[in-house]
Amino acid sequence: MSTYKSDIEIAQETEMLHISEIAKIAGVDPKYLEQYGNYKAKVDYNILNETEKREGKLVLVTAINPTPAGEGKTTTTVGLADGMKKLGKNVLVALREPSLGPVFGVKGGAAGGGYAQVVPMEDINLHFTGDFHAIGAANNLLAAMLDNHIYQGNKLGIDPRRITWRRCVDMNDRQLRFVVDGLGGRVNGTPREDGYDITVASEIMAVLCLASDITDLKERLGRLVVGYTYDEKPVTAADLNAQGAMAALLKDALKPNLVQTLEHTPAFVHGGPFANIAHGCNSVTATKIAMRLSDYTITEAGFGADLGAEKFLDIKCRMAGLKPSAVVIVATVRALKYNGGVAKADLGQENLEALEKGLPNLLKHVSNITNVYKLPCVVAINRFPLDTEAELKLVEDKCKELGVNVALSEVWAKGGEGGIALAEEVIRLCEQPNDFQFSYDLDMSIKEKINAIVTKIYGGDGVVFTANAEKQIKQLTELGYDKMPICMAKTQYSLTDDPTKLGAPTGFTVTVRNVKVSAGAGFLVALTGEIMTMPGLPKVPAAERIDVDATGKISGLF
Repeated sequence: MSTYKSDIEIAQETEMLHISEIAKIAGVDPKYLEQYGNYKAKVDYNILNETEKREGKLVLVTAINPTPAGEGKTTTTVGLADGMKKLGKNVLVALREPSLGPVFGVKGGAAGGGYAQVVPMEDINLHFTGDFHAIGAANNLLAAMLDNHIYQGNKLGIDPRRITWRRCVDMNDRQLRFVVDGLGGRVNGTPREDGYDITVASEIMAVLCLASDITDLKERLGRLVVGYTYDEKPVTAADLNAQGAMAALLKDALKPNLVQTLEHTPAFVHGGPFANIAHGCNSVTATKIAMRLSDYTITEAGFGADLGAEKFLDIKCRMAGLKPSAVVIVATVRALKYNGGVAKADLGQENLEALEKGLPNLLKHVSNITNVYKLPCVVAINRFPLDTEAELKLVEDKCKELGVNVALSEVWAKGGEGGIALAEEVIRLCEQPNDFQFSYDLDMSIKEKINAIVTKIYGGDGVVFTANAEKQIKQLTELGYDKMPICMAKTQYSLTDDPTKLGAPTGFTVTVRNVKVSAGAGFLVALTGEIMTMPGLPKVPAAERIDVDATGKISGLF
């Protein structure tokens, strides 16, 4: 039986180029480069003000709803870029940044796999350049200043029962979801209910990702709503005079991180990563710098097209004035069979009936991209060794019925060479005119916007709002927050709010139980189902398999 090298083994065997060489390939002037060792660097965002503009093409890589069988979205993103490079194109990658918490909980993604990865992989998946620490520090500084204000006399009249700002930590830790703090007498603060979110769910992450520059960052931080007064007026970070210090903590974190693929294609890894509980896209600054330096920028968004792509298109592109040239939807035959009801253990066997049953999930995402957003699209089938020709042909035929081509991607095994067919199709699509549009208008009511996402993107019949959500929507509308886009917090495993409903269900409604304003990010968050902003560790955390030897070499990460 053949054995495959692990992702980390492949990554560690790679001869990386010095980051200054990668910067040279990318066209980054040395004066904008801030090195973190030999293989990582930050790029000063002032490059945007001092570099000649170009009309670079933007390509979004998204996927079907994730399954335990795997899809390979980041792997495809990296392999596609390497494939374009092999065709002689000037191409850069803009990826999300993996989070330390999930790495210690379950196997993380967002760094690719096989022979289509970004490196140094261990650094990227662990501490990297400290961005997440800076986000956590800025978040928790605001929490500390808020509680200190109450302790020092509460001049603003903040109602401790109506504080909305939570602390955060970059770790999956269910123990911290709900806590009571400030205990132990008057000198130790004011007792109140509190709680922690995982760092990537912090609004600070979204602010960092959506800020166009340091001035915009500071203004967004000032607009953060931390709670409400006794007479129900919102209290902001600016009211607490916190935005300046927070911006100072985030000054370097705002600069995108430059690394490389295994084949030395320059890659920005910055911001993100989870679109089920947060914004879930990489930063506007990284995307814009990549587009300024290259003819093709390949980027991705978290989880399936119903989450990551929807937020990328309806939030990020709208705010940043971006217009994608093409979209890639990644799928595997295995994942589609899983959607069709096949157990994970049986996915290696040909099953055309199950494949046909699971295909509607892919076809719904394809239809959303082409019919709702009006963008050119290609389906990338991330090929596995046991996929049969009959299965691959069925996928191809069904996609062609929607006017969309299928390209086989073999980047996991072959790197850029396995991405050439996909690259050729993407280049072709990029030359086609498109009529990009959003799935809803901002001047619609909050309920109308949420309903548009549920009916158009998920395929549902409508939305059920709990009494609590109804009250919140009324208040947010009265406060003038109703013209913002919507950031849906929903399970990634289904087009519905029920993770067990696979394929492309119909006849369902989505229940919204909470709507809150993220005024700094510039959107409203709608919480559905059982989605949590602080996950817990699984029964056997990945941390149990991670180790480091006497030389500092890490094992078990992937």
